[in-house]
Amino acid sequence: MPASSSVQQARQVLADRLRELCKDAGLDGKDLAAACGWHPSKVSRISTAKTQPSADDIRAWCRVCGAEDQSEDLIASLRDVEGMWISWRRMEGAGLRRAQETRLPLYERTRWFRAYSPGLVPGLIQTYGYTEDVLRAVQRRRVAVDDVADAVAARMERQRVIREGQRRFAFLIEESVLSNGLGKADTQAEQLDRLLAVGALPNVSVGVIPTRLGRSRMPVEGFWIFDTAQVNVELVSGYLTITQPSEVKAYADTFGMLADTAVYGAKARALITRALDSLA
Repeated sequence: MPASSSVQQARQVLADRLRELCKDAGLDGKDLAAACGWHPSKVSRISTAKTQPSADDIRAWCRVCGAEDQSEDLIASLRDVEGMWISWRRMEGAGLRRAQETRLPLYERTRWFRAYSPGLVPGLIQTYGYTEDVLRAVQRRRVAVDDVADAVAARMERQRVIREGQRRFAFLIEESVLSNGLGKADTQAEQLDRLLAVGALPNVSVGVIPTRLGRSRMPVEGFWIFDTAQVNVELVSGYLTITQPSEVKAYADTFGMLADTAVYGAKARALITRALDSLA
């Protein structure tokens, strides 16, 4: 699991609650382990958040402590912890469509979107063809189920949030994104036209960070900030959700620093148009 104090803090809260149940029941770790049929080191690892318990572990712990009425709440807490970090294998095991659809409620309740992308055009402003190329590449690399057409349709449906409600969007991309496509030239050209159109919307800001020497802030991993409540990061091995305020602020601060290095308006359109012309 990647280092994240959001995840670790949530694991520690769950471990503390389990340890308190044991103390309230007048048991020590050895007593609990014996009653559960475990090695004492397992109790120690769980109670110090070094090992994450399973749902069955929590049920057994609560039963021995005479707190079975608390087991389901604790298991719900466990699910929350697990939801902070999801491997791609787990998220996409049944295909890509579900992974696209499960994010829709988050997008519907968000009013302020900030996205930084060092490698691809952000999903909310992708064209159908560009999305198809991106998700087909993902499917070939790590997903056995081929439901790319359904996944593309789900992402296209999600894009309606740009037109609905009082929402604001700030997209930051590296200049290399303008000439870095997975598909054919006509697909990339269509996507660049889409960038020009989206950038003209009154509720949307599109910033392009020029490729140049002497940068004050180098590229980082791509991320999305949803209002001021949550950050999502797509990493090589999985999908990270961050909710701890200090970490959300760190990403917001990074977004601000990157935004200060970007160009907007006519200068951004000039870079996009130059990339578009190079495809001719």
